[in-house]
Parts: sequence; C-alpha cells; structure tokens
Amino acid sequence: MTKTTSHLRAAMLLLFALFAAHSFAQEGSVITVPPPVEAEKSTPYDDRLARLSEIIGAVHYLRNLCTADGEPEWRQSLQSLLDAETKAEPTRRARLTAAYNRGYRSFASVYTSCTPAAVRAEQNYRNEGATLATEITARFGN
Repeated sequence: MTKTTSHLRAAMLLLFALFAAHSFAQEGSVITVPPPVEAEKSTPYDDRLARLSEIIGAVHYLRNLCTADGEPEWRQSLQSLLDAETKAEPTRRARLTAAYNRGYRSFASVYTSCTPAAVRAEQNYRNEGATLATEITARFGN
C-alpha cells in the first residue's frame, strides 16, 4: 500500500466515523468521546519495586508481631513510596499495594506468635530490603 493510499484509507475511516456519529446523534442518542487515557509507563525497576513492597509488608507484619509497641512506620514508608512513585498511576499503585499485602499475608498465615524463626525471617527480609533499596537508588536514582 502506498503512502497516498494509506492516507486516503485513514481519511475514509475518519469520514465514516464522523458520518456514523452524526446519524446516531440524529436519532436522539448522545455520543460522548471519552478523554484520551494516558498509558501508564512502567519503569525498568518496577519488578524490584514490587519485591521491595512485598518485603515491606512482610517486615511490617513480623515487626509488629515481635515488638510490643508495634511499628507503624513500615506501612507509612510504603505509603510515602507509593505517593512518590505512583501519584497519578492507579494501576502501578494497585500492583505495589498488592505486593505489600501479599508479603504481609504470607507471614500472617504462618506466624501467630513471635518465634525465633519469625525473628530470623524478619532480619533476612530487612537485609534483603535494604540491599534492594540501595540497588534501586544507586542504579535508577536521580
């Protein structure tokens, strides 16, 4: 197909769409064109960020299980991360929130009291999270 044919075909499709819209409007129907939706952009570190969210969820559960006073700052740190990273991107925000909840629930289904294994798991996850946060910042930070 030549460039001219391609443009002609596109123009014909546009005219057809306009005529179809006009005929529907004639019948009393209102046609509204939804505003263009800007596609959410994924980042090259989205997988790492999802893993970090999962780790934060796990650490939040385990720290609150093993600490008498509880530590709400883990959830708050994820909230700050979500606000900074996904302000106008509800799909990415939902993905990271789901990862956090998955990490939280995975330990909530196993540990109901603080055990030495829970303490070790929390330490391991905290170390992994620190390493991951350092890698993300070093590689992708501004």
